[in-house]
Formats: sequence, structure tokens, C-alpha cells
Amino acid sequence: MPLLNAPFIYSPPAEPWLSPIHIDDDLILLDKPSGLLTVPGKTPDLADCLEERAAREWPGARLVHRLDMDTSGIIVFARNHAAQRHLGLQFEKRYMRKRYIARVAGIMAEDAGTVDLPLRCDWPNRPLQMVCHEQGKTAQTAWEVIEREDDATRVILMPKTGRSHQLRVHMLALGHVILGDPFYGDRTTAPRLQLHAESLSMRHPTGGAWHEFVAPCPF
Repeated sequence: MPLLNAPFIYSPPAEPWLSPIHIDDDLILLDKPSGLLTVPGKTPDLADCLEERAAREWPGARLVHRLDMDTSGIIVFARNHAAQRHLGLQFEKRYMRKRYIARVAGIMAEDAGTVDLPLRCDWPNRPLQMVCHEQGKTAQTAWEVIEREDDATRVILMPKTGRSHQLRVHMLALGHVILGDPFYGDRTTAPRLQLHAESLSMRHPTGGAWHEFVAPCPF
């Protein structure tokens, strides 16, 4: 049952302040910790975020995409307008390849599969999302089992689309909610949401060479 009424106190991790993975004239790739917002919230107490920290260290850094507060892993910033446009088009055309690691509740019987379920916002309970075949937007996630534990399964998740909460809702739809999920499961099942953006593959804005950047999974 989602813990929507539980009191929320924003306490972002201070260490490490920033975790660079790669820096060059066009790109900054950072490993965002779980518990840190990607962009600032609407109130002053939610001002501390990855975007603000990056702007202090690299003035002019331009955020290209986001991760949920509870999700850790790779985020890319552009250092100039041309790079921002190039990366934005790669996301728009779905050229970017993203791979996540998750631990989900229960033992998944199959070794791999694809979830193809359209999603839309669950407006009375926003920011929750829901499967909706009538009004939902296309959402697809490929998954593959890495390891089966006693009462959980470690999986690779490869989203083909980038809908809000897509991985959380698709795993829920399979009957294997992501451990530690405060929205769709039980936050007490793990110290944090067990979801990490492990790798991001893209063409470099200068020269077009294909690169894969990796942030090792912390759980």
C-alpha cells in the first residue's frame, strides 16, 4: 500500500557532494545518490539538488534528463548549447541506451521478458502513475534476471521509453514491486529504493563516437 500520507522530511546526502564519472568539453556525467532531487522542488527546503550542485562546480552546466529522487545513478549534463541539442535529440529519438539494476520482491519465474503497458498519471493520487489502455502513453521495458535470492530477484531493466515511474509501475504490474519503493510498495523492505541507473550509452556530441558510461550499483 503506498505510503502517501507518511510525513516527508527532505534530508539529501551531503557526502559525497558530487560524484563525477566523466568530464570533457561537452559532457559532465555524474552519479546521483539516492535521496537527492535532480531539480529543485517548489519550496526553499527543497532547493538542494544535483542541478544546483553541478551549477556551482561547473557554471553553465545544462541538465539533459532526470532521475527520481529515490533512484540513484548516471545523469548527463551538457556544457554548451550544441551538446545540449545533440543529447536532447538522442533522447527524443530513443537512440540513448539506458540500463538499470533493480532488486524486486519475490522470485521471478522467467529469465527475461518485455513489459508493454501504456501509462498515465493517476491524478487523484499524483505523482503516482498507472496502467491505462485507453488514455495511457506507450511504455516498454525489457528485463532480464541476474540473480535469484531467497525472497527477491536482482534484474536488469532496459527501458525503451522514458515515462514517469515506468520501471516501478511495470515491475508492480508483473507482481514484483521494487524493494524499498515508498509509492508502490513498502519503504521498510530495504534501506532505500533498490533501483539504480547503472549505464548510459550515447553518441558523443563531438565526432559521434559511441560511448558507454557506467556507475557501479551500490546495493
